This record gives sequence, C-alpha cells and structure tokens, in this order.
Amino acid sequence: MDAFAAVDFEFARQVLQRGVAALFVVAFASSLNQFRPLLGEHGLLPAPELLEWVRTSKRGARMLRPTLFRFLGYTDRRLVTLCGAGIVIAATLVVGLPQLGPPWVPMLCFLALWLGYMSITSIGQTFYGFGWEMLLLEAGFLAAFLGSDDQPPPVVVIVLFWWLVFRLEFGAGMIKIRGGREWRDLTALTYHHETQPMPAPLSRQAHLLPRWFHKGEVLGNHFAQLVVPWFLFAPLVGLFVPGPVPAIVGAVAAAIVIATQAWLVVTGNFAWLNWMTIVLAFSAIGLPGIGSEQGHAVSSPPGVFDAIPVYWLVITCAVGVLYLVISWWPLQNLFARRQLMNASFNRWQLANAYGAFGTVTKERIEIVVEGTMDDDPDTATWHEYGFKGKPGDVHRIPRQFAPYHLRLDWLMWFLPLGRSLDDWFTAFLVRLLEADAATLRLLAHDPFAGEKPRWVRAVSYRYRFTTRAEFRETHARWKRDRRRAVMGPASLRR
Repeated sequence: MDAFAAVDFEFARQVLQRGVAALFVVAFASSLNQFRPLLGEHGLLPAPELLEWVRTSKRGARMLRPTLFRFLGYTDRRLVTLCGAGIVIAATLVVGLPQLGPPWVPMLCFLALWLGYMSITSIGQTFYGFGWEMLLLEAGFLAAFLGSDDQPPPVVVIVLFWWLVFRLEFGAGMIKIRGGREWRDLTALTYHHETQPMPAPLSRQAHLLPRWFHKGEVLGNHFAQLVVPWFLFAPLVGLFVPGPVPAIVGAVAAAIVIATQAWLVVTGNFAWLNWMTIVLAFSAIGLPGIGSEQGHAVSSPPGVFDAIPVYWLVITCAVGVLYLVISWWPLQNLFARRQLMNASFNRWQLANAYGAFGTVTKERIEIVVEGTMDDDPDTATWHEYGFKGKPGDVHRIPRQFAPYHLRLDWLMWFLPLGRSLDDWFTAFLVRLLEADAATLRLLAHDPFAGEKPRWVRAVSYRYRFTTRAEFRETHARWKRDRRRAVMGPASLRR
C-alpha cells in the first residue's frame, strides 16, 4: 500500500464494486415487486399522501429526506421506471462495464443508484425503516469513489470502507453489551434462532444445538464485534513498517467477520445485512501483486500521482475530508451511554450509526390472519392466510429468502412486540376483504383463491420449534398454541 494508491487492494475493489451493485439489483427488485401494494397509489400507506402532507406542512418538509419524487411527484409508473433503471445500471456494474472507462463513469453510476434508492427509502415509511437500507446507501456512496480498472483504488476510500465495517460491527457489539442481560449472561442465542424475525431452513437445527454451543456463539459474537474490528486497520501500519504482517492481520480480521456473518446467513433471513457485511469485509483483504498485474503504473506520467489521476485524487481526498468531519457524531455515539441504533446524523444518510438486536425476545408470538366465507363469525369455519416467509403452517420448512427482503413479513413480526396494531395492518385486512390482487400476491397462500371473504380476523399464537422427539412423532417443525384474538372479526358488509 502506497501513501495514496492501495495497489494491493485491486481484488478488494472488484468485490466491493460488484458486490454492492449486486445488492442494489436485489434492493430495486424488492421495491419493484413490493412497493406498489405496500406504498403505491393504492398501497397500505400511500406515498402520495405522505408527499401531500410534506407539501402542506413545514414540519414535514424538514423531516423528509431527499427524494426525486418530491419534485417529480409520485406515480406507480414512475416508481417502476426508477426501479427498472436502477436494476439496469446496477447490472452493468456487476459485469464491470462502467469500470472499463475513466473513474468518473462508475462514480456517476453508483451515485445514480444512491440517489435513486434514497428516493425510494425516503418515502418508504415504516416498510423501509431498517438499518440495512441506510447501509446500502452509504456503501453505494463510498463505492462511487473506488475508481475504475485502469488505476489502483485510492487508499482514503479503502480506509473509509474499513471505518464503515468498524461502525457496523463494533456498533452492533456495543449495542448488545449495553442491551439485554441475555448478551451478558451468554444466553441470547439460546432463544434467538427460534425467535428471530424470519427463520431460515437451518434455524431449527441451530436452535436444537447444545446450550454450551449457544454460549460459545455469544462469546464468538462478542469477540468478532468488539475485538476484531480494531484489527481491520492493521494494513495502515504497513505504510510505516515494512513486511507482510500488517496485511495478514487485516486479512485475518476480515476473514473472521466474513465467517461469523456466513453463519448468520445460513441460520437466518436478515435481508442483505449479512451479505453486505461480507462484501464490505473484503475491503481489508489485500493481495500483493494483483494490482501490478493489471498494469498500474509504478512511475507516474504528468497529471498522475501514484498511478492515480490528480483530479481523481482531489475528488477522493475531498470525500475523505467530508467523512472526517461528519464522522464525529457516529464516533461519539459509539461510546455514548445512550447509544443510538441505526441512526443517521445527516439528511444524506452518510456516516451512520448501526446496530441490531440489543435485546433478544424469549418467546415467539405470531399474528395469524384468518378469513371465512360464512355469514356468522361465531360459528364460522376459519381458514388461514399463508405468508411467504413468516411461520404459519407448522409442518412447513422455513425458506431462505435473504438477501431478498420480504417487507410485509418482517413487519408482521413486530406487531406482537408490545405496540398497538399499526394503521398499515388495518389497511391490510381491508385489502384482504376486498380480495385485492396486488396485496394477495404478497402472500404465499390465499385460502379463497381470489374470492372475497365475508369476515377476517387476526389471532395470536405462541410458536416454538419442536424437539427431535416431537418431530419424529408429528413431523411438524413448529408447535403452537392459540393465545387470543387481537383484531376482528371484521367485515365490509353491514
């Protein structure tokens, strides 16, 4: 690594640019499929109503983050156009076409993705209120300044990626240590595999592992998030101390982050959070020789410094100065007594604070939605709607959806956690009574095959994974017991 050119991090740049772009493809595809029934012109929380409130309210104007829809107005057709353009641009970055040109070409592509996706998240309300949304935006912004294939990546941008991984991992570790007692007495993962928002195919097997293993998981998590992130910066020592040791230390730290995140990938469905962390961790893996093999100059011609064009060096250093200024607030937050989780300190969602699962729920309560064609709800036969990701049928194996994000299923997990039922859920029940085709496509199973039910209701159940003995007897993966009716029966007819 030179002072300005990270010549050993060409492989890291390729992973970063293509990996971040691939996750933009997933994010735009998720929005293309789900935004309209959730937030579109006829959605559960219509974005046009939000924009109208912003237009007529000074408070709303201050609260809304930058979005193209504020100036263009929202229509479902414009949303489709934006998502389609985002998918196309991101796909070209995945295959590496813009990277063949001068560095400002991939820069403009990534900034277009950043602004385009921010335009969606800014009006996404509660359906886009997740930490991995701002993580994707920040990663996309930084990826814009990695340059193109004909020069080495700038050191300052590679270091900013380390700083992002540090905030992501160390912030999550501090949230846990300060959070629920279960993280301190090492019992958190005794519950987590069973109670996490959307279990994966292997979650039950992970849950049934011995308690000593779960305690080891927690210890490993604390080590990976509180100790390891500091060593991501080890390659910087190589600027002053010759030899391979600093680069090896940084690569080992990255490998530990990647390994722990891979375990979370196979045991859960956390949208692109774990996948993005894996991609970002590659920023600390330097492979000597790869940069020089691609023809990066050793001696620089006029207008080029350390094989980087001077104008590009000025731009990337300006980004570094910007981050130096705006990083004060997230740095302060990391060590604050009341640490904020998944918080942004500026309108552009850069240098954010991250973290997840400061507490772990010990009991899984699911809201089950049912409908009936019968006239009398008291004597009716009720039939259950099936969701794509959240538990329902006790015999069904949980499916792997991540990095794809099932937004409705995720919000269904939040409903029983002590908050009143949100407005979107009432609107959702109305859409079921109307047999709204767009809403029904968000589900895995409509028991009425597109017909309008007479009544719908919401009932809470306690779910737990079956033991091995129970599974041998019933072949069910879940055991559930009914708790109470939480809404309804409701009907559109009088």
